[in-house]
Amino acid sequence: MFMFVQAEKGRLPLVAALAAELWPKHTKEELTQEFASVLGSKNAAVFLALEDGVAAAFSQCSLRHDYVEGTQSSPVGYLEGLYVSPCHRGKGLARGLLAQCEAWAAARGCREFASDCELANTASLAFHMKTGFSEANRIICFTKELKG
Repeated sequence: MFMFVQAEKGRLPLVAALAAELWPKHTKEELTQEFASVLGSKNAAVFLALEDGVAAAFSQCSLRHDYVEGTQSSPVGYLEGLYVSPCHRGKGLARGLLAQCEAWAAARGCREFASDCELANTASLAFHMKTGFSEANRIICFTKELKG
């Protein structure tokens, strides 16, 4: 049976290990530093799905006070990341973690909850649509290096 808990600093290694699976371009050390500040923030939360003390999935959410595409209020609860280990997929963990994030945001006065995904991430798009999100916009982001 899975249990959902809000992660505290003592569970930082579990969070960083799962985050490294979600964001493989970052090292576990980088993610450990980043999540150390997230776990200490009043404007962010991380939730874990645990089974017998083993972390199977995590979600990260925050309060965004700046403009969030398609929203009308501030702050807005925002799903920053969600990951379920491959062997635990299809068990409702993503939905459960999303519910934890939504409840956390609502308890902090949010009337809206938002998220994003990359255009090519069809699995994430399908999850968002199945869990009640509606598409607000599609964008393409650009970068270039400046000379000088």
